[in-house]
Amino acid sequence: MKTYEKIFEALYEKKDFITGESLAQSLQVSRTAIWKAIKTLEEQGITIETSKGKGYRWVSGDLLIPDKITSQTGLPVTFVQSSASTQLDAKQGMDSGNSSPRLYLAGNQTAARGRMGRQFFAEKNGGIYMSLHIKPNVAFDQLPTYTLMVASATVRAIHRLTGKDCDIKWVNDIYFEGKKIVGILTEAVSSIETGTITDVIIGVGINFHLKGIPNDLKQKAGSLFSDDLPTITRNDLISEIWHIFSTIPEHDLYKVYRDKSLVLDRHVTFTQNGQDYSGIAQDITPNGGLLVELDSGGMMEISSGEVSLTSW
Repeated sequence: MKTYEKIFEALYEKKDFITGESLAQSLQVSRTAIWKAIKTLEEQGITIETSKGKGYRWVSGDLLIPDKITSQTGLPVTFVQSSASTQLDAKQGMDSGNSSPRLYLAGNQTAARGRMGRQFFAEKNGGIYMSLHIKPNVAFDQLPTYTLMVASATVRAIHRLTGKDCDIKWVNDIYFEGKKIVGILTEAVSSIETGTITDVIIGVGINFHLKGIPNDLKQKAGSLFSDDLPTITRNDLISEIWHIFSTIPEHDLYKVYRDKSLVLDRHVTFTQNGQDYSGIAQDITPNGGLLVELDSGGMMEISSGEVSLTSW
């Protein structure tokens, strides 16, 4: 780990003042190196109290540490402080022949997009923006329900680490206290010659501890931690999500998805092939489809698109 990453870890774990001399001795670096590292942390949104004679004390904010995530998940991490989009980073890495699986991580995003090309709000500090590139090499009808699996892994990870309960809105949004805090975007690349899905990129954006959500979004968008200081770091949550994703069987994650569904047994509206429909969402199939009992009669399974709840 870099010097400033080691200093952050020491201050965060101590939660009390540590002198510059003590930090310099433990890390075997100069006092000047400690001062420069503190400035780097402050530039990355970490609030540190400085007191003459006492040293430095962590106050708020956390730091993304790729080496720590790799050690906890086994995933190689490609990290940049600022990115247009981690989906684009993953595609560029794929084209460059980077190893897979690999996690692409950014401190913030400047041109993030969600499903259907919608803009996804990202903040300079306090969000999680990541994309996982994997190579399943399976036929399309054998492709795991990756969006469903990641949504379930995220909800489960949040509950394990914080005790907070979230809900999943079919097909790719996670809500906390009635507001969206997570968006998931899964993209696939297929081979015409072999008829298989060769590559999948799963993008995840999480409002972890955002303080500057625009007023026009505050009614819809929330944050896992808002006024309260986070009880975990972003590294903790990222690692737990991908640990659950890679170790919990798909059918168990499917059960979590159904249990945490926002739409089941509720009246929904949606559009398919240019026609509007409405009905009661009855079930979610193992392949991720939504079964709706139509107001006009009969059942319809939808596998893509977006549903709206008649009453929120």
